[in-house]
Amino acid sequence: MRIGREDGRGRAGRGLLTLSLAIGAVFAATGAGLAQAPADTPTNPFAADPAAAEAGRAVFESTCAACHGPGASGGRGPALNTGRFAHGGQDYEIFHTIQEGVPSAGMPSFKALPTQDVWRVVSYLRSLSGGATAAVAAPADPAAVARGEKIFFGAGQCASCHEVNGRGRAVAADLSNIGPAGGSLRDRVLHKAAPPRSGLGRAVEVRQKDGAAVQGLVRAEDAFNLLVMARDGELRRYDRRALTSVRTLPEGLAPRDVAERLKPAELDDVVAYLSSQKGRSVSGAIAPSGTSGLSAKRLVAGRAEPQNWPTYWGDYQGRHFSELSQITPRNVAGLQARWAAPLPGGSPVQATPIVVDGVIYVSGPPGDLYAIDARSGLQIWAFKRKQDVTNPYQINPANRGVAVLDGRVFMTTLDNLLIAVDARTGRELWERRVADTLQGYEMTGAPLAVGDKIVVGIGCGEFAARGFLEAYSPVDGRKLWHFETIPKPGEPGIETWAGESWKHGGGGTWLTGSYDPALRTLYWAVGNPAPSFNPQVRKGDNLYTNSVIALDPDTGKLKWWYQFTPNDSHDWDSVQDLVLADRVIDGKPRKVLLHADRNGFFYVLDRTDGSFISAKPFTRQTWNNGFDPKGRPIVRPDSISTPQGHPVFPAVGGTNFQAPSYDDRTGAFYLAFLDAEGFAAFGPPKLEPGKLYTSASRQPRPTPAVEPIFGIRALDSGTGKVLWTFPTTRGALAPGVLGTRGGVLFASTADGSLVGLDMASGAPLWTFRTGVTMSASPISYALDGQQYVAVAAGNMLYSFALPDLAKETRR
Repeated sequence: MRIGREDGRGRAGRGLLTLSLAIGAVFAATGAGLAQAPADTPTNPFAADPAAAEAGRAVFESTCAACHGPGASGGRGPALNTGRFAHGGQDYEIFHTIQEGVPSAGMPSFKALPTQDVWRVVSYLRSLSGGATAAVAAPADPAAVARGEKIFFGAGQCASCHEVNGRGRAVAADLSNIGPAGGSLRDRVLHKAAPPRSGLGRAVEVRQKDGAAVQGLVRAEDAFNLLVMARDGELRRYDRRALTSVRTLPEGLAPRDVAERLKPAELDDVVAYLSSQKGRSVSGAIAPSGTSGLSAKRLVAGRAEPQNWPTYWGDYQGRHFSELSQITPRNVAGLQARWAAPLPGGSPVQATPIVVDGVIYVSGPPGDLYAIDARSGLQIWAFKRKQDVTNPYQINPANRGVAVLDGRVFMTTLDNLLIAVDARTGRELWERRVADTLQGYEMTGAPLAVGDKIVVGIGCGEFAARGFLEAYSPVDGRKLWHFETIPKPGEPGIETWAGESWKHGGGGTWLTGSYDPALRTLYWAVGNPAPSFNPQVRKGDNLYTNSVIALDPDTGKLKWWYQFTPNDSHDWDSVQDLVLADRVIDGKPRKVLLHADRNGFFYVLDRTDGSFISAKPFTRQTWNNGFDPKGRPIVRPDSISTPQGHPVFPAVGGTNFQAPSYDDRTGAFYLAFLDAEGFAAFGPPKLEPGKLYTSASRQPRPTPAVEPIFGIRALDSGTGKVLWTFPTTRGALAPGVLGTRGGVLFASTADGSLVGLDMASGAPLWTFRTGVTMSASPISYALDGQQYVAVAAGNMLYSFALPDLAKETRR
């Protein structure tokens, strides 16, 4: 069972139905301090009775130790001897949580336990981390605090195991809010208490056959694999067959020579520094060292690390292409499933995983985030964040991915939180509310890390809301800039909206954009106007909906825009990949932007200024009579939606948000497509904030007169010519594709198969049937000399590799 305030703040659990009085790092991550007891709250009658703690120990051992281990040192549940209580550290708060339970988190009520025994358990837990229950430490001398901080992170070597506000290693307890432990701090600094207190895993010594030994914390294990966070903060993977022993260290990793290394005055200063730590302060946090140190510099040079998949699209250019070449048309028939990791929840996973240095970071159903070992599929940690508020009209229960930067993982939630999590531990660092879900906003897309900013978009196109794009500080979550996709009166573009229709204009930004570091330009796709199907309510072009916008990433200022479908009345929302490429066009090198739009056209634009170069249909289309010299589409009047309705091509769209793939050596552009007849009709608008605002027609739609065609297609990005088509047997805009340097194109299909195609011809080479609907795009990564292909199917993440191509590293 997990004890917790139902305030929706940090939850970094492992999915265990265990008593969790203290998930210390989670509490610290919220920056919350200890609450002051109201005047009418009960007090602990045993606060000054030393015998009560011993009596409480007996109650704890018989009632709680099955999950939390003897001495509350941790077991199947986290350690409770840290002195930091995730859901309130005052006696009355601990008492209340034990007695009432937290049903939503799986913790039952303990009202059947006698009141006096509950208070004794409270006294026992308090005694594990510090003397008198109600003791209040005097404020520390600021000069001593400063000296102690220097010693803690310097000569004292405390940060070689512990962290404070993100500084230091994560192989022992997070001390960001250890201050309330009061008089026990000196004993804790001297490590007089034997049980380990990190809550991250048991301490072990791993000995290899060559005699080398490594000490650290077990982060995940099974009968064949062992993952250990070593003392140096690095995650090490072991094949158990290569080990001679794995010995548990009862004393933990804590050094026992602190008293010898520190003078009494230095020890006093360290105690003063720790006593000042009353809660995590994100304002001074720095990038955690060790694993997941994906820097902004590494992201810019991401193509030099093909073993990783560092961003949603694989690189800033949006190519969704792997430079790995181990898997080829000649050997792909031998591809095997290596592991499957569960991502449980009520909705199929749409996420594209991120892979950094052998660790996969992937969002599951909304609010869930996992760190998974890329070789074994073992879960390293899990973070779960339940929605505080749910819009009853919510329609997109999905999350499409995360971003990683400087030891932090960034995710969004359906109720519009942007959350930063420590990549090493899964502890929440901060969260920020971006928008109000009851007004129709939701966040489903993966953030994008650009320099010292985290850029996030918003979903709102089916509701009476206005879209925007924002950038936040990765360190503390401060908002840095805000760009609105629907202009206000007095701003350029307002003339493209009739009356006050701009107030509810839609223009969602829910899919991750692309970035050109050389041009210092951020590119983002903007979705459909609202209401989705009724153009009469919002006459005009409706900027900047159905457009690509180019922004200055430092300020959020608009550089240029191009609109694919003015006054869209078909829900062709233009929220698809924006691929940045360099091509020779008419004998001249051009920096271009490639985009396959749901309106059925493949576009080539000059990405330096947005000027139009070309557009060719890749499906049947009946809405466009060509383009004027500036690239504005010439819309056929008889294609626009009407109350009566009429056939139109394409239907719901020629493609969708799932990934295409671009090979910059051949210029081939690969995508899933749907070539089908639709029906352009709308109903009356009904504008109510927070409710659906689509003007969808309720009249029966006639059976299409033309047979649909769907599948995977390869295009020549220079001419738009179709190079080949691989048909699939089920029509849906769900598949995503991945090109690889080895010459195999992997594609997920709506009928539940992952297929491997010859990139040159489209010929099928390999298939694996998952048996469930697939709505995610595949990726590729490498570890220990082995190339893997990973994809989510249903609520599982699968990883595939060739057999025995490389000897696994025994570290």
